[in-house]
Amino acid sequence: MEHSHGHGFYEHHQFEKPTEVLSDEHRVIERVLAAVGKLLAVPPAQSLSHWKKALDFISNFADQCHHLKEEKLLFPAMEAHGIPLEGGPIGVMLMEHEEGRSHVRAMRAAVEGLERGETGGVESLLSHARGYLRLLKEHIQKEDEILFMIADDCIPAAEQTALLKSFEEHEAREMGAGVHEKYLAIAQELEAALNISNE
Repeated sequence: MEHSHGHGFYEHHQFEKPTEVLSDEHRVIERVLAAVGKLLAVPPAQSLSHWKKALDFISNFADQCHHLKEEKLLFPAMEAHGIPLEGGPIGVMLMEHEEGRSHVRAMRAAVEGLERGETGGVESLLSHARGYLRLLKEHIQKEDEILFMIADDCIPAAEQTALLKSFEEHEAREMGAGVHEKYLAIAQELEAALNISNE
């Protein structure tokens, strides 16, 4: 089993809890949401490469890497300690993940249409992007301020350590090595292209 690649992010940060990883990812996701907010003011036909980069980030980092760690690992661990998956805070999060995916599918279809020269997708792209931004902003706040605290309280320390390992393995298996570095670089490229200072 090869362990020398792809774990730099975890080694560097020395996380103690799985929710710390997820909060760290939220900060990177927020940077890309800010970039999408700026893209709303630019005619999409002139910024398709930026939209494609943002959608790559959203689908692969925000969803595959981040949301799937919650859905496959964190939420089941919480359920095992008495927090129901249906109804309650986890149910709301799962519903919002699906809502986000539906916005992303619509944005992707609109961008593909614009690439083919179909101008009808502009309004759909912008309205779904606005919906996604609104949703994710509130979603992140709910997780940071409510859900992660519940997770920290209900999952025993030894299990938290095991979950961190599972997070790392999920990323290596589903995404390949260096996923955080790759998508942090995409966030930085979008900021540079849109003159966003991340001070």
